[in-house]
Amino acid sequence: MVHQPMVTNLDDDDDIEELSLPTKRGRDGSSHGSSTKGPMDCYFSKKPGAKGGGKDVQKIAKDILRDRVVRAFARWVYDAGLPFNCVNYDTFGDFIEAIGQYGPGMKPPTYHEIRGPYLNKEVEETNKIVEEHKVVWNKYGCSIMMDKWTARTGKMIINVLVNSPRGSLFLESIDASDSSTDHIKMFTLFQNTIEKIGPSKVVQVVTDNASENKKAGGMIEGAYKNVYWTPCAAHCINLMFGDIFREKPFSTVFGQGVRLHSYISQRPLLLNMMRRFTMQKNLVKPGKTRFATAFLTLHSIHCQKNNLRKMVTSEEWSKSKFAKESAGKEVARIILSYSFWNNVLHALKIGGPLVKVLRLVDGEQKPSMGYLYEAMDRAKETIQASFSDEQKYAKVFQIIDARWDEQLHRPLHATGLILNPSLFYEQHEKNSLAKEV
Repeated sequence: MVHQPMVTNLDDDDDIEELSLPTKRGRDGSSHGSSTKGPMDCYFSKKPGAKGGGKDVQKIAKDILRDRVVRAFARWVYDAGLPFNCVNYDTFGDFIEAIGQYGPGMKPPTYHEIRGPYLNKEVEETNKIVEEHKVVWNKYGCSIMMDKWTARTGKMIINVLVNSPRGSLFLESIDASDSSTDHIKMFTLFQNTIEKIGPSKVVQVVTDNASENKKAGGMIEGAYKNVYWTPCAAHCINLMFGDIFREKPFSTVFGQGVRLHSYISQRPLLLNMMRRFTMQKNLVKPGKTRFATAFLTLHSIHCQKNNLRKMVTSEEWSKSKFAKESAGKEVARIILSYSFWNNVLHALKIGGPLVKVLRLVDGEQKPSMGYLYEAMDRAKETIQASFSDEQKYAKVFQIIDARWDEQLHRPLHATGLILNPSLFYEQHEKNSLAKEV
């Protein structure tokens, strides 16, 4: 039996479907290379980003999936009563990324896992971080910072932190509600903390300017020759503001500003009227404890000077019930008073340079220890240059110098200036290095 070989007839046109290759012709009939498809292009779809390709299906699907995930997460946040700012934590991004890498079907963590083994793992990780800080304490030294505050429950809490070039580390929190914090007890607290860290590693103890802290700080400097007590610079400057705004005309103008703010903010109809004149901007609310807010309140009022004067001279004001009230008439007199605005400007010229110093020492952009001397000198120079009459700032300078000499004129601040090359060499060349340093 003879087998015939199977031969494909390539000339058989009946089994071949002719492919039509689309081309894009120009005006002259010639094809443009980039827009002409070859035979292989017919078997592939257009690129997702190409014109005419429509919406990216994959992106739409991801948007739908994300919406589903965010809704489920938000529902859990509402159910658990978590604060909305929990999503701003850096660790939240790590959490989302880890779930995405796991993929579908992940089993949620159990109550036992969260309260047991994984809590222990975090404690171990935290202890490793503490050990990293201790290495820096041994090499460069550290500062003990104590912050006393009163909780909403009425408890007095003292937070103890340790700061170094590695950063700040929370050490412990002490409930001081059941005992008076006199200078003896504060000295004992300072001493116990220093001994816990190691006296050779501690450079300074930083607290607020309370009298018991000052006395305890003096005792610490006597007990440890290498440890300094340093009052909080931000608290000192806030106390400067408090002293300044107890003097006339600053106390008078601030009292007028508070009455003006209170009258407007406590009346919703008047508040809405003011917002129409101020382009929806509000006035800064005076603070009870932060004396620097006195300056910020007057500054916000001064920024709206023209708008406030337009409001109390408008037809809308004159037809309102506020124009007929005695308190409303007083507010209108204040706003239209030239002496009020002159005193506001006087207070701003005094407070503006001090607020810059406050932002320096209260910020975290750079260590302020080596800049405080220079910053205070510049603040006083700016205040002096703002007035032609020395009597307008003489009392203020007495207040600043009294607080400076008593609290801020510290050895570490002077050392910081000497060791700051950007300031020391400039002043050394000008022979203007402060004599008190």
